[in-house]
Order: sequence, then structure tokens, then C-alpha cells
Amino acid sequence: MRYLTLIPFACALLASNVHAATSEPCHAASEKEIAGLFDRWNASLQTGNPAKVVANYASKSVLLPTLSNKPRLTADEKADYFVHFLEGKPVGSIDSRSIEVDCNSAVDAGLYTFKFADGKQVKARYTFTYKWSKGQWLITSHHSSAMPEKG
Repeated sequence: MRYLTLIPFACALLASNVHAATSEPCHAASEKEIAGLFDRWNASLQTGNPAKVVANYASKSVLLPTLSNKPRLTADEKADYFVHFLEGKPVGSIDSRSIEVDCNSAVDAGLYTFKFADGKQVKARYTFTYKWSKGQWLITSHHSSAMPEKG
């Protein structure tokens, strides 16, 4: 009977050791560092190179883009979206935001505006989620939707 009571304890200990062996140490980040990730992403837009934009995303990530109804799950699908998005030479700016930082993850959500070379602009809501992996922050999900109301 004594051995049966030790089994749950042994399983929990084994699980915690497996988790510790496979997870990275907690990376402390400031809100300023997380805010800078949008600047990094926005700067990659300015290159006009879809591959440089896609490099901001984790290999397992989702893009729910502003100007397309199709979720983009693979690097190729994201690149396809950015080929067309970048044709307009977009420049993004943050209008308002809220940032939450946790151990190896962060969320930046708020409102942003894209201005295009032809003078048009799109105001949208956004959420970026980030994961610290192998020494860098990568986007794990990016949701962007145009504001439903004008003005």
C-alpha cells in the first residue's frame, strides 16, 4: 500500500524534471523591449522583402491578416500575403496599446494605423503574441482586423 501512495509523487517529480529539461529558463523582458518588437516588424515591412517580414514569425504560428480573409499558417502562406501587402508600401504606427509580459511570452494588443504610398490609410485592431525561443522573440500569433466603424 505504501508503494501506491508514492506513485503519484514519483510521476509528478518525473513530469517536472522532463518539463525543466525541455523548457528554456525564464527570459525577463520589459514592456519597452516588447514594444520594440513592433518596431522590428514594421522595419521589416519597410524593406519590401516578404521573407524579412516572415522571419519575425515562429515556424509554428498563425497570421490572421488585416486585408485577407484567409488564415496564414505556413511561412509560404505568410509570404504570399506580404507580397501583396507590401506592394502598397505600408508604414505602421501604434495608436494605443496594452502590453503584458510573462515568462518567455508576451502579448501586445491595441490599435494601429497603416499609411500607404497612395495616401490611403487603414485603422485596425491588432494582437501580437510572442514567445522567447532560442535567444529571440518570435511572433506566435498575429491578429489584425480593420476597424468596423468609420471615423
